[in-house]
Amino acid sequence: MSLKNKTAIITGAGKGIGRAIAISLAKEGVHVGLVARTAADLESLGQFITEQYGVKAITAIADISVQSEAEAAFAAINQKLGAIDILINNAGIAQFGNLLEMEPEQWKRIVDVNLMGTYHMLRTVLPGMIERSKGDVINISSTAGERGFATGSAYNASKFAVMGLTEAVLQEVRKHNIRITALTPSTVNTDLAVNAGLKIGEEDRMMQPEDVAELALAALKLPPRVFVKTAGIWTTNPQ
Repeated sequence: MSLKNKTAIITGAGKGIGRAIAISLAKEGVHVGLVARTAADLESLGQFITEQYGVKAITAIADISVQSEAEAAFAAINQKLGAIDILINNAGIAQFGNLLEMEPEQWKRIVDVNLMGTYHMLRTVLPGMIERSKGDVINISSTAGERGFATGSAYNASKFAVMGLTEAVLQEVRKHNIRITALTPSTVNTDLAVNAGLKIGEEDRMMQPEDVAELALAALKLPPRVFVKTAGIWTTNPQ
């Protein structure tokens, strides 16, 4: 299925998986709305996409864990791109530590961004999709949303919740011809992974952001009658 001239919003678009998905969509002729907290990252990416692929690239600076900022970002993009066909919920953060060692504010911040940010974007974008009886949503979760590990209580809780949110909302919107897919990659070579302890020199053995983008693209190109509910992504060359 062709994606040419469709419109998409990608959160966490400035780096890593979000950036790779934005570029992959632009290559297919999709006009993109880029959302992140860092202006410099978005401006650079938006300029690159416009010059390289000739599609519209609209940027919006926002912390999507704040509902009003998520709504403002959507409004700015919607005004310039029109109706949104695709939502990529990618924005996420991670911090690791034993539950009793992490400050409550740190723990809550991870849940606010990873879960509530996804929730805010769904609440903002889905009404238009329901009105038009079509749309695609991809939520970037993690293998950490399928099994817990020591020091991961906040990250695990947020990503398990994204999986449950995906499952529930999918059942609500299927009748409107809206597809929602959760991708659950293992460790991906991103800044988040490096900050979480990925050792320098291991990058070549890790999955790359472009690998996740390729799977997201494949899911979006499926015939409208078909969807992937959940797709796990693992590297073939583990440590």
